[in-house]
Amino acid sequence: MNGLRRKIAEGQQARAGAGEGRFVRETFMLPREDARAKAREWFDNFPKAAYWTEVESWRQLPDGAIEFTMRRLPSAD
Repeated sequence: MNGLRRKIAEGQQARAGAGEGRFVRETFMLPREDARAKAREWFDNFPKAAYWTEVESWRQLPDGAIEFTMRRLPSAD
């Protein structure tokens, strides 16, 4: 059992070091059309192929606004 715990811990450390901590994230709350424009702006400024840009999560709020988190690498290295 001890070997299994060690393997699980090693896997968790490997995943944590695989880039999750190095992403730049920013969260927005905007009306639907403004949210689309903001996401498009991120994709234009930080192309997905170079920065791994993506909408990490989103939800519609009761007032119709969209809350979303954009994620990208800090540089295109």
